[in-house]
Amino acid sequence: MSSLNLDDFTDLIERPDGGVRRDAEARRERQIVPPGSLGRLDDLGEWLAAAQGAVPVRPVERPRVVLFAGDHGIAELGVSARAAGSAGQLVRDVLEGGRPVSVLARRLGVPVRVVDLGLDCDPESLPEDVVRHRVRRGSGRIDIEDALTPEEAEAAFLVGVRIADEEADSGTDLVVLGDVSVGGTTAAGVLVAALCGTDASVVTGRGGLAIDDLAWMRKCAAIRDALRRARPVLGDQLQLLATVGGADLAAITGFLLQSAVRKMPVILDGVVVAACALVGQRVAFRAPDWWLAAHDSGEPGQAKALDRMALEPLLTQGVKVGEGMGALLALPMVQAAASLAAELPETPEEKLSEPLEAELEKSEN
Repeated sequence: MSSLNLDDFTDLIERPDGGVRRDAEARRERQIVPPGSLGRLDDLGEWLAAAQGAVPVRPVERPRVVLFAGDHGIAELGVSARAAGSAGQLVRDVLEGGRPVSVLARRLGVPVRVVDLGLDCDPESLPEDVVRHRVRRGSGRIDIEDALTPEEAEAAFLVGVRIADEEADSGTDLVVLGDVSVGGTTAAGVLVAALCGTDASVVTGRGGLAIDDLAWMRKCAAIRDALRRARPVLGDQLQLLATVGGADLAAITGFLLQSAVRKMPVILDGVVVAACALVGQRVAFRAPDWWLAAHDSGEPGQAKALDRMALEPLLTQGVKVGEGMGALLALPMVQAAASLAAELPETPEEKLSEPLEAELEKSEN
């Protein structure tokens, strides 16, 4: 029997400091630019201040892209435009600097960390620091079998917890979280449909490399069949991840929850991360207060998950490539919000008193 009790996260996770947020709002009202005139940048600065427990907010100086990688057996059904078992090549491309996230991370000076949980490739083809956390090679075909054994699901979840602790201990002050997977959006669709009580067609998207209509129908059928297997285990989130998730998804869920425990804010990327966040919300209802939805990818499952968590995306650029790319696009916006909140000067006291004096003079006349 598992010794892991997910209910503990409910007690361990606190909300960002509400008092600090009120102090940040009060400071914003005193600054020379009128409150509200910076739009969502105001909200972002206040959210970050509450997450840091600091006014004025500290600059985001040590962000990190963290990508969890895995292959999903369901890709064998032709639900993805990529060949089943090909996520390992994507990881190699990320590490060699040839993927969009690699280019942008290089431009922004943000380090990228890739963690292999279930790639279907020879571990010797990748660096040791990438493959050392692997739980298994590939995952089960979730329409007819479990993605993981219960022991594998627990092990993958705990890898995510350990990675979150490592990042927090190393001084990472904001995580850009993504996935590198083939078949992952199908597993994510099952999780979202199960947790939101919707049909397969409502959450079935076209994926990062867009699929044609026939592949979409295969994907919808795969989600429908896996959904039948998911519903009986909805009350046990770890079993749900074992049944219709995958090692990478279990690890992302553990990472998200432990990041909230460690008070380390996270920017969420696409539908796979959003689905894991939805599982995390079911475990600990306060956890989403530590997460920021980066963008609207256009994937229906992502939109459904974010709506359920009341998270509003910062950007709408239609970025579907995954790999943390959309979340990384939002990072400069968060950094800009922190800089404005901290560095905009406050209105001098005499200027603040002028409107009040004018009102008093008017009333006397």
